[in-house]
Amino acid sequence: MNPQDIQVGARLPERHITAVNAEHIKQVALILRDSNPIHFDLDAVAKAGLGDREVNQGGSTMAYVLDLVTEWAGSRAALRTVSCSFRSNVFAGDDVVVGGEVTAITEDAAGALVECTVWAEANGRRAIQGSATVAVPRRKAR
Repeated sequence: MNPQDIQVGARLPERHITAVNAEHIKQVALILRDSNPIHFDLDAVAKAGLGDREVNQGGSTMAYVLDLVTEWAGSRAALRTVSCSFRSNVFAGDDVVVGGEVTAITEDAAGALVECTVWAEANGRRAIQGSATVAVPRRKAR
C-alpha cells in the first residue's frame, strides 16, 4: 500500500466471523486463566441476566478488529495507536462483522499516518467502536 493510494472515506475491507465458537470462548478463558464464569458456565450467564449463551471475551472481539487493521496496513508494525470502547457483548453463535473507514491522512516525507474509525458488530449490535492509526511508509521509486 502506498500513501497516495489511500483516500479519506475509503472503507477497510470487511471481515466476517461466522458463528463465534463456544468451545473457542472456553479455551481462551482457560488460556488466559479468566475465571469469569460467563465465558463457560451457562448457569452463570443466566444468573447474570445475559441470556443462555457463553459471552466472548472482549479482548477476543477486539482481536478481530486488530487483525483487520494490521492485515489492511500490511503488518503489525504499522499499527501506531488503537482506542476502543466495548459497547455490547458478543455471544457464542453470533456472526461478527468487523470494518473500518479512513477518517484522516497526515503525510510527511516518510509516508503517512492514516487514522481510521473501526468497529465490530454482532448480529446488528455495535459491540466495539473505536479508532486506529497506522503508519504507511512511502514506497521507494524503482
